[in-house]
Amino acid sequence: MRIMAQRLLVAAALLCVVSFAASAQDSAQDEQGMSAEQFEQSLQFRSGQIEVPEARAHFNLDSDFRFLDKADARRVLEDMWGNPPDDSVLGLIVPRSPGLTEPESWAVVVTWSDDGYVSDEDASKIDYDDLLKTMQTATRESNPEREKAGYGSLDLVGWAVPPRYEAGSKKLYWARELAFNDQPNHTLNYDIRVLGRHGYLSLNAVSGMSELALVREGMDKLLPMAEFDQGARYADHNPSTDKVAAYGVATLIGGGLAAKAGLFAKLGLLLAKFWKLLLIGVLFLGGAIKKLFTRGDDNRTVR
Repeated sequence: MRIMAQRLLVAAALLCVVSFAASAQDSAQDEQGMSAEQFEQSLQFRSGQIEVPEARAHFNLDSDFRFLDKADARRVLEDMWGNPPDDSVLGLIVPRSPGLTEPESWAVVVTWSDDGYVSDEDASKIDYDDLLKTMQTATRESNPEREKAGYGSLDLVGWAVPPRYEAGSKKLYWARELAFNDQPNHTLNYDIRVLGRHGYLSLNAVSGMSELALVREGMDKLLPMAEFDQGARYADHNPSTDKVAAYGVATLIGGGLAAKAGLFAKLGLLLAKFWKLLLIGVLFLGGAIKKLFTRGDDNRTVR
């Protein structure tokens, strides 16, 4: 539990960072003069079977989803939504409906952790109520430091979707409800982890709690579409040669906010949802982002 609490403290200190003005302004320059609709039309969406060679994995996307490769995924996250640069992003899974420019839109950031084989021996022993209390305490205790640093407060309200581990498919999913600066409109942080031989695939969606039903339905559909390739599956693990992660399933959930493979994607999207809602309908993305980051209102809460 000590390792898990340490990860949570680090994550809590980072999650509310809002000082991305300079990087967002710079990254938006290439797209200046393009409307949000034109920007979306310039993206190269793919469908069907999608290979993720870095993770030796693939997605079998049905007609409900489309995929953006790394370059376009980063254009959306960094240029359209004003997130900081993040080279760990492998792609973006986008529902066909709602579209990226619609207020209720959401997307799934794909990243990969090569920490090694994650043992699931503890999966059936986890007390999720106790785990939640530990996470809430760690998050709450870190608030004075975050507020002192000018980042505001963060509270873990509870499970938006309780954790569940599917032992047969080696897939884990859960969702948190987060509150920033005591604002009434809370944030949904929905996670999927697909365990493989050499690490895990991370699928992360962030939206407003008002969109829980929409995102949950979409993530439930997406869950069976992610698979590792032959030879990289969990069942292919060779204990005599393969690297083993220094943590188990409990830490994936408890320390998930600080996991190397998902932190910055999550951090960006927590802010991106706010920026995105205001960008829609604005003709100049660069100018819009500049205005958003220099406005007087300090409450950067997610709808």
